[in-house]
Amino acid sequence: MTTATLSPALPQASRSAELSRIWNVVRLHFVNTATTIIVPWIVLGSIFAINLLIWAIIYSAAAPEDRAKIADGTQWSGSIFYIFVYMLVVAVQAISTTFPFALGFSVTRRDYYLGTSLSFLLLSGGYAIALTALSLLEDATNGWGLHGRMFTAVYFGGDAWYERLFVFFVGLAFFFFVGSIFAAVWVRWKQYGLLGLAIALALLLVGAVALISFTNNWPTVGEWFVANGPVGVVAWMLVPTALSAVAGFFLLRRATPKN
Repeated sequence: MTTATLSPALPQASRSAELSRIWNVVRLHFVNTATTIIVPWIVLGSIFAINLLIWAIIYSAAAPEDRAKIADGTQWSGSIFYIFVYMLVVAVQAISTTFPFALGFSVTRRDYYLGTSLSFLLLSGGYAIALTALSLLEDATNGWGLHGRMFTAVYFGGDAWYERLFVFFVGLAFFFFVGSIFAAVWVRWKQYGLLGLAIALALLLVGAVALISFTNNWPTVGEWFVANGPVGVVAWMLVPTALSAVAGFFLLRRATPKN
């Protein structure tokens, strides 16, 4: 009778403990907010301030009838691309510094990676929402009163807010999970692993460029980008993002923490 009463509760208790461990890993990644939140926004704010000054100079120098054309010239701005690459660095730092610490508190590798992945998705979602809000504000103020474009560049989708939110979120998640591969390789094989990975990626990239060049398929590549548009291209990025997430897990599963 006692066994029959206690048995159903055991899986539930185990499940709760697992979720608690995963959430503790998430909290661990948010302890140092300077790296994940404060510094990126300080840098982004500085870039925005510099862009404002540049737009103001262009606006004051342009003839009144030509000022609306400033938006056409700034639509190709890559001012916030740094934040995507920076998230790759955040992922590397987060895993390489917290992985040994977390395992020291009896967190399993599986729980650690699930908690880390959830942290990356939360950060991607938070940044995507903030960047989308800034893009809408940029629209509402007609480019901050200067016809400038930083958060509404052509790479971030059309006028629909949900397209921009999707592009920002997937782009950030891509760099987070690619970063998890670099971090897992570093934790497992240190500098020799990273060196091998860098060489393999370089060979793969140069090989792809050579294949496209030798087969004269650059126009086809360009047509593919045009046909898919920013949202379609970013949607395809979900494939390498998912593959990177799975690869990061299997690489980290057998990694041994080292100081």
